[in-house]
Amino acid sequence: MLTAILALVVCPLAVAQAPQQDSQAANPGSASLGTPTTVHGIVRNGASGDPLPSALVRINGDASTGVLTDGDGRFEIPDIPSGPQDFTVVKPGFIDQVEAAADSDARNQHGFGHNVMVISQMGDIVFTMVPLNSIEGMIQLSTGDVAEGIQVTLLRRTVQDGRVVWQTELGAKTNVEGIYRFGELSDGLYAVYTEPTMESNSATNLVETGSGNNVEREGYASTFYPDARDLAGAAKIKVAGGEQAQANINLTLEPFHSVTATATMPKASTGAADDVAVQVMNAQGHSLPYPAQYDAATHMVQANLPDGAYTFLASLQTNMPHVVSTRNGEVLNLATASPRPVRGEVSFAVAGRAVSGLQDPLSELGGNSIQVIMTRNPNSSAKTGDPNIYVTLTQTGGWMGDGMVGAYAEGSGLAPLQTQHPPPGSYWVHIAIGSKTVCEGSFTAGGASLAREPLVLNSSGTTAPLVLSLRDDCAALTLSLPGSVGSAAGEEPFYTAYVVPDFDSTEDVVPQTLRLSTGGRIKITGLTPGNYHVYTFDRLIALAYRDPAVLASLPGQAVTLSPDADADLTLEVPQR
Repeated sequence: MLTAILALVVCPLAVAQAPQQDSQAANPGSASLGTPTTVHGIVRNGASGDPLPSALVRINGDASTGVLTDGDGRFEIPDIPSGPQDFTVVKPGFIDQVEAAADSDARNQHGFGHNVMVISQMGDIVFTMVPLNSIEGMIQLSTGDVAEGIQVTLLRRTVQDGRVVWQTELGAKTNVEGIYRFGELSDGLYAVYTEPTMESNSATNLVETGSGNNVEREGYASTFYPDARDLAGAAKIKVAGGEQAQANINLTLEPFHSVTATATMPKASTGAADDVAVQVMNAQGHSLPYPAQYDAATHMVQANLPDGAYTFLASLQTNMPHVVSTRNGEVLNLATASPRPVRGEVSFAVAGRAVSGLQDPLSELGGNSIQVIMTRNPNSSAKTGDPNIYVTLTQTGGWMGDGMVGAYAEGSGLAPLQTQHPPPGSYWVHIAIGSKTVCEGSFTAGGASLAREPLVLNSSGTTAPLVLSLRDDCAALTLSLPGSVGSAAGEEPFYTAYVVPDFDSTEDVVPQTLRLSTGGRIKITGLTPGNYHVYTFDRLIALAYRDPAVLASLPGQAVTLSPDADADLTLEVPQR
């Protein structure tokens, strides 16, 4: 799991590839703006098809328009000006069907916006909502005691940056009856696990004070439903259509053995030994929810752990001067108090007894840099300055930290990019380039494409040589809706398009939304020349575009983008 070493960032890709919309298209409803009319329609339950009573229908920005649907799911709002209006529908325990299809964690509690073209004497508008789900269960202890106050975490399977990931959705504690509940869940796949807890039910007292005493305790290990120690062995819980799923977990009391290790500091870090953070990792390098304590006076690391294979990862931050940037050999910026990471790890196994005498030597991490190369096209008409480059990482391996974004390197121009020092592990690399005229050629580690293989960081912090190749002959692609998508009264259709390269790329694909009211076309710049497929949907969708099997099952339009050229593509949209 990415830690504080990796600062959370908002990936700047949307800025780097923000689509340029054509501003010349006319608003199809502009001719009839202003004439008041009555809007009427029905709200349906998408799971059953039945009318949905007591749903609040309103126009965004005008609370006075809000009305509740009647027993037949019908609504009527008078005196609405003709022209485009933004409607929302809200009902507790339900979510808009369009928003639910987006597979997004960022649900809008105020309702999803529907762009409706209002005209006089228009027919019914039909909105659809789907019921939310819940997962609940009882935690049962082998001692027969009530499992009150046990921390339970819910994970959700979703799609992020074209890949399937598991992300933390919610947390809860069991009540006085040992029951937990997660409500208002969208349709999807989930997993549930408990945090480790000692017999005393003090979840914050997993480590005894006074390190080195080899204190043996008993507790309940972190457990995935129904009875697994990791996500791979967990049962996945699928819910849909307002389902209330049950997921009971039995916890067995077992010994938690004391584990102690001495952290040895490098000489250059003398005096900073009180600023050590320790993580408990599993054999695959994933962070576990078991706390460890560090005693600065004795340099001792201690944790209480059940049987299993583990690693202590100790990190120390010290301040030493280093050069921030140079140009032509001249120092431009010298930081006098910048962090220089120091790290050490020791692996061990717990098997029925305490573990002591471990040595965890810390050492200063080796430096990494990304070599940046520009391939210039002598025939290119584009003028390129120093592009801003952002490199981020997301952890791989099907674990709880998947999809968590951390900054890895950033800079401008062609100077080498100095990297940060995330924990050892396996990561997917993402780049974003803040330029319309510079695009990715390739990104490799030791010659291997980082679009195909994850970046592997070892405990010393070093990697195979990193080379980012850029090019200045980027292409542009204008997507347009076909003429068959005309303006009409009622809810305006919209389409989501993904422009997916057939070649390796670490740049993320930004989904584009097209509708007539915003011009019906979008121009995307800064695309690497080559072959692409464009996938178009009549709804919001989080597409796993990095999965070849997913793409092979979908119809797509092939398009070839030539260097330093503009191309146009009329989308083949799904029939409604």
